Amino acid sequence: MLLALPSCTSEENKNPEGMVSVYRINNAETKTESYLVPDSGNTTEESIDILINALSEKSPDAQYKAPLSMGFDCQGYSFENGIITLDMSSEYKSLNFTTEVLVRAAIVRTLCGCKDIKGVVFTVEGDPLIDHSGFEVGTMTADTFISNDGNEINTYEEVSVTLFFASADGSSLIGVNREKFYPTSVPLERFVVEEIIKGPQIENIYPSVNPSVSIVSITTKDEVCYVNLSSDILVPYGNVPTQISVYSIVNSLCRLPSVKKVQILVDGVVPDLLESSYEADESMVIPLE
Repeated sequence: MLLALPSCTSEENKNPEGMVSVYRINNAETKTESYLVPDSGNTTEESIDILINALSEKSPDAQYKAPLSMGFDCQGYSFENGIITLDMSSEYKSLNFTTEVLVRAAIVRTLCGCKDIKGVVFTVEGDPLIDHSGFEVGTMTADTFISNDGNEINTYEEVSVTLFFASADGSSLIGVNREKFYPTSVPLERFVVEEIIKGPQIENIYPSVNPSVSIVSITTKDEVCYVNLSSDILVPYGNVPTQISVYSIVNSLCRLPSVKKVQILVDGVVPDLLESSYEADESMVIPLE
């Protein structure tokens, strides 16, 4: 099943006089929806404050999530030459791909409803926001999230994947089925690794990978998935040895139809600690066992 954020047509943007649309996220984190609030601001800054407050207010009936109440803080903003820059706390980086896109879309669409705002920029602790591909996001408008034909460019697909996490003693892996929506602009292989890093979120099943691990890059070519991770992957987490951590990623990825083999790299190289896990005639690629 595919889901998309609702497009913003010119008709939808014709709000009653003195009203502005504020976007929020449904509890399933699959879409945004808007509602109207009065804009009583006499200046652009007053209107911005009204919108930011509305983006922070939780739904009274708990049916929706406020984009600015999702586990991070908006530490302030600046407004210059029609561009508003919002600085987010470091927790913003912990949002998963789907949630982050929805949060960004909701905030940008809401703020761009103010006639004096021409674009929105996100920073995190003062640094430019970087997307999942490693590129700076830059200035966004409501049209950032709409393709030329009026359709949402960030489309979501429901996927069912098998992820491997650690047993209680850390000596073996347990497969867990997870169904979730993910943005199709993101490689499924990356989504799988991100979900492993996030952990099982199920009782009696335990994390298999140090949660401080970050993804440098993930690419798949000729059914081989090259996973380049930070050096934290070499740091055992609890009672889980590094080899179990590595194979939790390998086995999970090899359940995807696009992947037959996996090569784990650490900051671009195969570390000595992992070399014994590779078969020499497989070009340093770990085959599924």
